[in-house]
Amino acid sequence: MILGAAVAVAIQVGWRLAHPDVPIFEAIGLAGVINLAFNGICLWLLTPYRHGDVNMASAWECSRNDVFEGIAVLAAATGVGLFSAGWPDLLVASALLLMFLRSAWRVFRMAWRNYTNGDK
Repeated sequence: MILGAAVAVAIQVGWRLAHPDVPIFEAIGLAGVINLAFNGICLWLLTPYRHGDVNMASAWECSRNDVFEGIAVLAAATGVGLFSAGWPDLLVASALLLMFLRSAWRVFRMAWRNYTNGDK
């Protein structure tokens, strides 16, 4: 799932590079606030289980990424609004892509370790 998010962000970055319009910062900001509010609640609920099995650790990792994503979207909206340009959105999306790839790799490594150690 995390790798799927990375692919989706990579596609969005590619599309934005091909179509360099200035996004509507109010819409970005509203989506960021809603994202941050609901994902913050999910992260809070999952925090006691973050060191559980690979499934719970992965769910917590996804939720943590979603909170970072909400903060990043608010930063992108602020940058787009301040500079009246699309590059802050691209910069934030590129950072999110790296974060998603890192998280996907961490979950994959944990799952592989569990698999090879017989913790199926």
